[in-house]
Amino acid sequence: MMTLYSYPDLFGVADNNPFGLKVFAFMRLCGMEFEHRHILDTSLAPRGQLPYLVDGEETIGDSDGIIAHLKHRYDLRIDHALSPGQLNLDFLVRRTLDDLYWPMSFSRWRDDRFWPSFRDAILATHEDVSASDLEAAREYNRLRYHYQGIGRYEPEQVYARGIDDLRVVADLLGNDGFVFGPEPATVDAAIYGFVANIYFYRIDTPLKQYVLSRPALVRHCEAIHERINNEVRVSP
Repeated sequence: MMTLYSYPDLFGVADNNPFGLKVFAFMRLCGMEFEHRHILDTSLAPRGQLPYLVDGEETIGDSDGIIAHLKHRYDLRIDHALSPGQLNLDFLVRRTLDDLYWPMSFSRWRDDRFWPSFRDAILATHEDVSASDLEAAREYNRLRYHYQGIGRYEPEQVYARGIDDLRVVADLLGNDGFVFGPEPATVDAAIYGFVANIYFYRIDTPLKQYVLSRPALVRHCEAIHERINNEVRVSP
């Protein structure tokens, strides 16, 4: 059986990292059987990053790489009805979500207003994680934000960028169904991976306030959440 390795769950969401949650949601939407293992150690991961998938003799890293592998190897038809233009839109949305990652991550690890709530939630949920582990991760992320560039902005400028990303995604969603129609596609799993990691968190960041202000984002997130939690059962 395939095994997906990703970060721990939090606030009822299967992975507190949006890239791992994107893959998890995709696999559940496709009805795939797999084992889901939550880890923090990235030493065995390709390029030292989570998530990664072990499929037989192959180990595949990068969320988009994992999804591409699964589509090809198992002839998954989730996007088979999409036009070239829709596939291009899928690509553009995923790149927008990649940009959203930085403001989202910043709100957890860097912003002193929200860091204590995130830290305490992790410690309360996962006994195997220590406060020193989280402090080390926080410093690692501080350096990442600086070199990536987002860490050189004032917090409200960071959130303005993330809200712009969310606005574009929200404007694609209607009052029912999914991005391309009545059934979800890969892009819907990607959107869920990010929005769920804002919407379900009991941390009142500017990003969450914006999500709550857009009913289409809330409806879409809840619809995917219900689907993936009622799909194929995975190993603990």
